[in-house]
Amino acid sequence: MGQETRCRCRWGEEEGECKVLLEAGELILRGEPRRKVALGAIAGLAVEGEELRFQVGGVEVALGLGREAAERWAKAMVKPPATLAKKLGITGTTRVGLIGEVDDAEEELKGALAEAEKVTRSVAGVVDLVVVLVEELAALDRALQVAAGEHPIWVVYPKGKGTQLGEGQVRELMRGRGYMDTKVASVSARLTALRFTRRAG
Repeated sequence: MGQETRCRCRWGEEEGECKVLLEAGELILRGEPRRKVALGAIAGLAVEGEELRFQVGGVEVALGLGREAAERWAKAMVKPPATLAKKLGITGTTRVGLIGEVDDAEEELKGALAEAEKVTRSVAGVVDLVVVLVEELAALDRALQVAAGEHPIWVVYPKGKGTQLGEGQVRELMRGRGYMDTKVASVSARLTALRFTRRAG
């Protein structure tokens, strides 16, 4: 989703100027009022005049987005979120090269890979994309020695503080090897991913 705007917000008795963000699975208000709510907790979604209106736990909420934006946001809020397979570009005809180990707890990633036509540990053959799971820079460096090619590469790594591998390190190494990052995807509560393609020329 990734939509954001500034508007007049009314949440029950509270009212003020907010920055409103529509993310996958949640609506975030920053300012006055300040709230974070799961889209599944929203009821009675409707566009009335220039406002997007709904209820959260019986409390009336109104966002002054303007009619056109309110209608667009309303559609986005009821649209089912994209599956991880779709985010990664995996379909029933995709051949995936896999480097690294998928933890048994990573149900989302296991489910996405299960939708592929074929998942192989050998990326020397014909694959449509490569998924590399790493937790440190040296492991990514080693993976690139066998994963390099013209296919897109998803680098999947732990997110948050205290991890050994950060987004900046991933981008620096991949760009140094002739790749450009083209997309980001949240994989799970623990993992995130960056997609890279070979730089033209």
